[in-house]
Amino acid sequence: MGELPVPKSAHYGASTERARRNFPISDLRLPRRFIRALAQIKGSAAIVNAELGLLDAAVANAIIKAAEEVEAGQFDADFVVDVFQTGSGTSTNTNANEVLAYRAKEILGGKTPVHPNDQVNLCQSSNDVIPTAMQLAALVAIAEELVPALDLLRTELKKKADQFMPVVKTGRTHLQDATPIRLGQEFLGFAGQVERAIRRLKLAQEELMELPLGGTAVGTGINAHPEFAGRVAAHLARTTGIPVRETDNHFQAQASLDAVVFASGALRTVAISLWKIGNDIRWFGSGPRAGLGELTIPAVQPGSSIMPGKVNPVIIESLTMVVAQVLGNDHTIAVAGQAGSIFELNLMMPVAAYNLLQSIALLATSAENLARHCISGLTATDRGPQLVEQGLMLATALTPAVGYEAAAKIAKEALDTGRTIREIARQRTSLTPEELDRLLDPAAMTMPGLHAPGKR
Repeated sequence: MGELPVPKSAHYGASTERARRNFPISDLRLPRRFIRALAQIKGSAAIVNAELGLLDAAVANAIIKAAEEVEAGQFDADFVVDVFQTGSGTSTNTNANEVLAYRAKEILGGKTPVHPNDQVNLCQSSNDVIPTAMQLAALVAIAEELVPALDLLRTELKKKADQFMPVVKTGRTHLQDATPIRLGQEFLGFAGQVERAIRRLKLAQEELMELPLGGTAVGTGINAHPEFAGRVAAHLARTTGIPVRETDNHFQAQASLDAVVFASGALRTVAISLWKIGNDIRWFGSGPRAGLGELTIPAVQPGSSIMPGKVNPVIIESLTMVVAQVLGNDHTIAVAGQAGSIFELNLMMPVAAYNLLQSIALLATSAENLARHCISGLTATDRGPQLVEQGLMLATALTPAVGYEAAAKIAKEALDTGRTIREIARQRTSLTPEELDRLLDPAAMTMPGLHAPGKR
């Protein structure tokens, strides 16, 4: 397309500069994780191409060294292409090829030319490299960031479950009083959600481990050595510690974003679980006098510029905003997977990659932040236990002894008069004080099977 001036300090060439000028859309760039994955792929490709006798050993070693430097972040400033670019990510793949070729030539002393397409991109296409980089980056980010953060959160929630297990309080369903529950049991539920979130991420990782690399242009593998992709995948598995593999169906791998959409769905589920946990905790801590007031949330900063002494659940509020962002990212990825998948190629890969990696990073940092700055410092108040004796749903425990209708009448009279279930039951039933103590023991109501019919 002719000559084009490139900044003197740049390590990229005319094609990257043309893309930089063509897409002055935003300030968004593909993240460090993605650039790192690209470098890992290019370095592994050079190793394999040299092993296969397709690439001169000296040139291969220079490309490998350059890829290691890019992987370490030494040339991040040279990755200048906007996220909103060509839908295949060709501009970013070209950007990587040019940076590596330029740097490899420098490593070789500046006299041996290294071609970005013929040598750095050997046996590859943007169409299989970009989705492979997206999946590899997501896999590593999930393993190194998100799963450890969620495991920390699960640990802190389990500690609180153990700590709060003696605290018996009123349960709630439909935002109305229900039968007693232990505060520790509620936190055990939170911990269980996080345990299952990690399990679901493992399923997402299984999908992402099937790499598109090797399909080149349209999935047929044209211009690639038949052993290339399998060998590169094996090398990536060794260097990352993640058992990635070449897909056994390149046509689906390049024509769709199904694996990425599935992974984003798992992230959406994680986000919704975190919302439920955070939202419940801030409700438990609402008040301190005009709300539920069952928990004291750690005070991490002043809550108001006008109201002295006000403390807000700001850690949880930051989490809920992250959840909103992740849900929006998931919708973008769903649209990219649906509308962008046309015939043999998906044409919205860069924006899908950006949103997928952002979701992983945001969930990881916010989950860790929630664990360290909120969950670990939670304390229970006396408010929950104080309200148990006044709870109207204690009448549920009377049902096996007096029947549903009689228990309902007792509950209604207690509500109308402001008296307790125990007081009304003493007057309206023939149950002895000992029987009432046994039936209306809130702690016993939290033990499975203790109030089963016929249990004495």
